[in-house]
Amino acid sequence: QVQLVESGGGLVQAGGSLRLSCAASGRTLSSYAMGWFRQGSGKERELVAAISRFGDSTDYADSVKGRFTISRDNAKNTLYLQMNSLKPEDTAVYYCAARQHSRIATPISAYDYWGQGTQVTVSS
Repeated sequence: QVQLVESGGGLVQAGGSLRLSCAASGRTLSSYAMGWFRQGSGKERELVAAISRFGDSTDYADSVKGRFTISRDNAKNTLYLQMNSLKPEDTAVYYCAARQHSRIATPISAYDYWGQGTQVTVSS
């Protein structure tokens, strides 16, 4: 199985940018389709972005389209989420997740492995 560790979260002002990373170990990242999820305080966990096993397909939540970009470097076993034009409503714990499938998926239940999360706080 794969182990996932997120990094890159922090405190940023509205309008700023952050790049999250998710490092995989145990198995090669290229074995999995990947996703970034987030969970705000008192809210359900939701899909932010997903990417297929070889990066040829991506999907985004409507709330982040045009602001966030998901990418992967399978050679480095790392998944990324570039977040621009951040808003206070983007404040959440962000999780990366791996799916034992080539194609992307939206439901939380479709993902098999999860990282521990990294906090992103956007101040107004």
